[in-house]
This record gives sequence, structure tokens and C-alpha cells, in this order.
Amino acid sequence: MGSRSDWATMRHASATLDALGVVCETRVVSAHRTPERLFTYARGLRERGIAVVVAGAGGAAHLPGMIASSTTVPVLGVPVAGRALGGIDSLLSIVQ
Repeated sequence: MGSRSDWATMRHASATLDALGVVCETRVVSAHRTPERLFTYARGLRERGIAVVVAGAGGAAHLPGMIASSTTVPVLGVPVAGRALGGIDSLLSIVQ
């Protein structure tokens, strides 16, 4: 997630994975506020045994793309609704 406020959307993905018995972790890593932390996190995914990333972000939704640029692990982007456009902005950024 790009921020703690994204949890309202991403908690559903976490709950579904838990219900299916899939081990998962939840993290807040900002593409804008802490880009170096994001790149360090992304570069270490495969070594930590992470098989796929589900990255939720609002607004311009840079998070999924920035993670994908630093790893070969598949990244699924989840648009998160924001105040201004109700998530259309993040949806269009992710599917672009």
C-alpha cells in the first residue's frame, strides 16, 4: 500500500488470501515519500520468497509500476478510490 489510508481497500485482499490459506504480508511503502525504501523492498522480494505482489495505490498510482521496475516478481496493481475522482484516476493509471 502507498499509505495507511489504502488499508480500507486492501484489507479485503488480505482477508481473502488469509481465508485461502495463502501466507501474505502487508506493508506501507510510499512511492512518493520513501522511494529508496520502496526500491530496496522491491529488489529483495524474490530472495525473501515473495511470489507475487498485490500493490494498492490511489491517485496517479505510481506504486505498482515502481515496484515492477525493480523486480521480476509479478505485480498486480489495485486502484484505490480517492477523494477527487473516486478512483478513476488510479484505475486509468494502472491499466494504462
